[in-house]
Amino acid sequence: MIAEFRADLHCHTICSDGTDSPIEVLHMAKRAGLQGLSITDHDTTAAYTGELVEEAKKLAIRLLTGVEVSSELETIPVHILGYGLDLESQSFRTFLERMQKRRTDRNRLILEKLFKKNMPISEEELTSFAQKRTIGRPHIAQLMIQKGFVSSIKEAFDLYIKEGASCYAAGLKHKPQEVIEEIQRAKGKAILAHPHFYKKGAFLRKLLDLPFDGYECHYANLDKSLEKPWLDKAHARGLIATGGSDYHGTLKPHIRLGCSWVGLLTFESFLQSGVSKSPNIERT
Repeated sequence: MIAEFRADLHCHTICSDGTDSPIEVLHMAKRAGLQGLSITDHDTTAAYTGELVEEAKKLAIRLLTGVEVSSELETIPVHILGYGLDLESQSFRTFLERMQKRRTDRNRLILEKLFKKNMPISEEELTSFAQKRTIGRPHIAQLMIQKGFVSSIKEAFDLYIKEGASCYAAGLKHKPQEVIEEIQRAKGKAILAHPHFYKKGAFLRKLLDLPFDGYECHYANLDKSLEKPWLDKAHARGLIATGGSDYHGTLKPHIRLGCSWVGLLTFESFLQSGVSKSPNIERT
């Protein structure tokens, strides 16, 4: 009997704020019975190496290129998933480089605020600790634990670095429209991530007026009753209804890889024949 095709289209690795390497996530996907996977690290596609492609081929797992890009609308964070991206797109590479520069500037502001509270962490320490990963607040929190400033990641965020806390820094963010345009320019599809988090009203209406290609309707351990309204919206607008776990490893231990997934038809809705140069990485 052939197993039902399942693909998790939302997960993170050590290339951003996950705790497992891309290769480790691939093997987890195999053990979870997945046949498709998209690694969607924050503001980077560094996970997609030749080694990953070869390992995916050995494990018979279809890879769909992906990324999760941060943006902001009316001071509210908006995360946008990009799928089927052309990894050779120079415009998108340049765009991600700008994103990394903004992250660096934001991290520097957070470190300056921590220093003023007698919790010194140097940029060199943070860069060394992150080991070429996309650096974010989870890495700062882990260093705060390592240096004895706090006892847990939750304490670091709640007391110091979550939005509104004393050492938080917002940084500069692109608008969602800009992110959508950059993803689509790189031949990708732009998907609104975890839309269930946004409250109904004028803000949501404005957000849904943007030219998204789809919504992330299936998400993590979300109750099916909360998914249905978004499935209905996607179908009514003729958009792609995607889904994924948002797996982060030990940073979100309650979420397992593959707990939310999509089937073959949705996975292949991102694909167009004759464009991808690699038979092992699926792109539009």
